[in-house]
Formats: sequence, structure tokens, C-alpha cells
Amino acid sequence: MSQDQMQRPVTYGDIFNVSGEMGKQAITSEDASLMQSAETQAFGQTQKHGAASLMQAAADHNVKTGALSPDAHSPVADIGVTVRETVVPGAAIDTEFVANVPVTGVVRPLPTAPEVASANAVTIGEALEAAALGAIDQPIEHSDACAIQSAETRATGAPVTSKGGLSSTAQSAAELNPRVDDFAKTTIGDLLTDATTYLATDKVVTQEDAIKVIEAEARHTPTGLPRPGGVGAAMQTAADLNERAGLLPPSIV
Repeated sequence: MSQDQMQRPVTYGDIFNVSGEMGKQAITSEDASLMQSAETQAFGQTQKHGAASLMQAAADHNVKTGALSPDAHSPVADIGVTVRETVVPGAAIDTEFVANVPVTGVVRPLPTAPEVASANAVTIGEALEAAALGAIDQPIEHSDACAIQSAETRATGAPVTSKGGLSSTAQSAAELNPRVDDFAKTTIGDLLTDATTYLATDKVVTQEDAIKVIEAEARHTPTGLPRPGGVGAAMQTAADLNERAGLLPPSIV
């Protein structure tokens, strides 16, 4: 390994599914400490496989190799880190954000009586609303629009053609967002907070629904993976919850 290679700092793009300027940002000890504090506040302790432990290992490497100084400062520290919990019937989705970018998403099962789970089977509209909470501040991208269109099609059982609906609004936002300032961008939270009221029909989420939405989303991301805490992730969580509650046949996929 060359000296240059040894001193190249570990970046967010090296350990998380992020790209662009965020992906190029080196991980500092300050960043890791901030995430440790956020996890401790949210969970009472740092998580074994959470963002904090990954960031700390990367920061230690960067200091040890001389790539960064121990007191290095980054834009991440100025923006901050957060941990957000989204509760849906039977589970909680813990999403960790670095500089408003989701980097990890973990689903924690919650105790739910069978009769309550049955009465609250998660629908596609509700899964979309869960995505609004999980990625509330994230500007809508083309991959999100494709996922939303797939979800709406699965809910209605027919191709989405109505103007002004979730799909057309999401597509328009994805086309406009790159051309406007951050404060003017339409976010996932803006569009999906009341998703159930905009669907012509709704249905309980199945494993097939989740697979199709994830495929539609992943086809249009730089990494080929769905957005952490996004539409595809929310659909998969909903399908898993419905299946565990006995509302769906076991998946054979």
C-alpha cells in the first residue's frame, strides 16, 4: 500500500450508502462523538452495530494513519446528527441521520396483541405515511418518485394516470428539486404525510408489494440500493409486520 493510500481518510461514502458531497466527506472524531451522544440520548446507550460504532472506527483509523488530526472539524458537526424513531403497528423504525442524510435504518419489533395487529394491518397508504416520517426532510429524488408510483399502482390495481395525484406530484418534484434552492425543495415528508387521503383505493401491504416497490426505487439510485428509511424500506417493514401478524401467507420469495 502506498503512502498516499495509507493516508486517504475514510469517508461517509466508504461505510454508508451515501453519495455526492456527503459521500466524499471524511469522518472526524467530532462527528463520531456527536453520534454517540445522539444514540445514548435516544436509546440509553450506543448501539452495537449502529452508526456511532462505525463512525468511531472510521475516525480512529483516520487519526491513527495521520489522515486527520484528532480535533479536525467538519461541516457535519455544524449541521448535526439525529436519531429518529417512527412507530408503526408492531414495530419501530430507528433511522440515524448525519447532516440530515439518513445513514442507517433499523426495525425493532414491538409487542402487539394479535387482535390489535389484525385490526391495524398496515396498508400501502400507511406505509407511505411511515416513509414520510422516516425521511421527512429528504428532498424527493427520481428514485423516490418511481417508488411512490409503484406503491400507488399496487394500491389501486391499475396504472396511475390522474394528474395531481401522489405519483405525478412526486415526479414533478423530482424534476424540479435539482433546480431550486434547498428551502424550496419538496421533501418526502411534504408529499406523503397524508398519503392515505390521496389514494383512490388502499390495500394491506403484501411481500409482493414491497418487492415491487423496492425494485422500482433501487433501479434509479446511484448504488442500486433503496434509500434508508425511505419508501421501499417502509413498505418492507409493513409487509413483514402483516406477515408476522398472520394476515398474509408466508413469503416464498
